Formats: sequence, structure tokens, C-alpha cells
Amino acid sequence: MNYRLFKDTAIAEIGLGTWQLGSADWGTVNETEALNILNAYTDAGGNFIDTADVYGMGVSEKIIGQFLKTTAKEVFVATKLGRRHDEPNGWPQNFGYEAMKAQTLESMEHLGLSQLFLQQLHCIPTEELREGAVFDHLRRLKSEGLIKHFGASVETAEEALICLEQEGLASLQVIFNLFRQHLADEIFHKAAAKGVALIIRVPLASGLLTGKFTEDTTFASNDHRNFNANGEAFNAGETFSGISFKKGVQLSQTIKTLMPDERLSQWAIRWILDHPEVTTVIPGASKISQVDNNVMASTLPPLPAATHQALRKLYDEEIRQQIRGHY
Repeated sequence: MNYRLFKDTAIAEIGLGTWQLGSADWGTVNETEALNILNAYTDAGGNFIDTADVYGMGVSEKIIGQFLKTTAKEVFVATKLGRRHDEPNGWPQNFGYEAMKAQTLESMEHLGLSQLFLQQLHCIPTEELREGAVFDHLRRLKSEGLIKHFGASVETAEEALICLEQEGLASLQVIFNLFRQHLADEIFHKAAAKGVALIIRVPLASGLLTGKFTEDTTFASNDHRNFNANGEAFNAGETFSGISFKKGVQLSQTIKTLMPDERLSQWAIRWILDHPEVTTVIPGASKISQVDNNVMASTLPPLPAATHQALRKLYDEEIRQQIRGHY
């Protein structure tokens, strides 16, 4: 595993996203499997785990909390707030200071931590980001010692640019992959200039960039790749990066022909890591084998410049116009 700096902390360039471990929106992962995934990741040298309070409404955080009690390894956990709909702190009341503090304290309790390494806004409305009070609340939580760093997970380049104007912002979490290449042009240089870490989510486009799906592949009823395939439940970009499933399967096979060998998912992650502004990539996993596969991307050499050029040409000519949802 290779590491990159998040402020003054060396974190793994391959992190672990844990939406799957909430057993919500990805099918079911039982507790034993979840703990085995966490152990496999840290055994491979990983030390950065991303979660959120709404991943199973606390399930993911609680499982990570159990894991932290059993490991001697140093692990840095990032969580997120802002998308809860439960009372009394549900959307949209959850953008006040008291609600944000209550949710931060609850995440700390779930994780068994006295301070969160990173608290992030979780794709909240653009107008809330623009108004800016939420960042004042995060700065206050930091001054109170409840969080070490704060950042924002965003849906669009516009939202990323709004956040980059905020003093003290430590990180931006964005969708960036071979189906979303343009973001590098729009925000990466500015983020690097401001010393803001880039956390890359949906790196494999919800599994499309593994190359293992066919047009006939189906998903469980409680898997967002079934119920949000066209953006029915939330932004289409969170599922298959907004590309229609069948078109995504076809494009993934084309991308595969441009790679050095058959390891499409590893090269897709390596392509992201080839961007020096990126701090960490957070693919999820519902199996140990997926953890092992994702981590191996850290051992691959950079892709040749000619491959990068061919992949960008394909994006500009055939992929970008296929994106649905706001981005």
C-alpha cells in the first residue's frame, strides 16, 4: 500500500468505502462478513475508512466501532452528516448547529471515538453550501475538539467550487472515474492550490468498471443499482455514475480494450491515482476478494500517456453526453 498526505497525516491511497456495510442500498452484508472485510483491508495496509450516519442508519458506523475495539492498528475514520430524515433532527432541520452537533456526538458514540478524524457534509442542498452557516457550525465543532478536520461530499463541480472558498476546509469528496473525467479540469488544480484533499468516491461506477456485468445482470430489490438505476431515489450520479446500465456495460468493454491487460477494475483505480491531486480513492466492498483486488491497484505502475489520451478521447466523444443527473 502506498500513502498520501491528508494535511499532516499519511493515509492509504486506497481507502475503504463502507456504504455496503450498512446493509442498506447494496443488498445485505452480515456482521461477520463486514468485520472480515475491515480486517482484510487493514491487514493489507489500509488505514482510511469512510462511512456515514445514514449507511443503515448507524449500522455501518457501529460495525466499524466494533472493529476499532479489536484492532491495534491506527485507523483514520471519516463520517458524514446531513441526509438524515428522522425526527427531531431530520432534513431540513439537520443544518442547524445543535442538530449537527447531536449527529456528530451520535457518530462518535457509534464509532467509540472521542474525536472524529473527519466530519463531512453529505451532499446537502447547494443553497445551504452557498449560504455558508454549515461551515461555521463545522468550525465550531472543530474548536470544541469534537472533530479534527471537516470537509464536504458534493454532487457537482459548482458545489465543489463553493466549498473551496471556505476557510479551513480539509477535504472534498467527489465522484470521479472513467465515466466522470471532466471534474479534473474543473476543480483539481484549485483544490491542490488550497491544500484541500480529494477523496474519490464511486471509482468503479457502482461496479460497471469491473467489466464483470452483462446487459442481463440483475440486482437485489434492496440494491440501489436496482431501485435507483435511473435516479428514482436520489441523484442518478451515485448509481453507475449516471450512465444507463446497458450503455455502461458496453462502454466498459470498450474501455477494457484500451487497458494494458484484463484487470479493468485495478487499472480504473490506477487511472484515478495517476492524478497527483488525488489523496485517496474509496471503493466499497461486499467481499474480501473485492478488498484484495482494489488494494492491488496501489501496486500497479502509472498508465502510459498514450492510454490516458485514448481514454480521454473516448470520454469526450462517446461518454460524457451519456451522463444523467446533476453533475
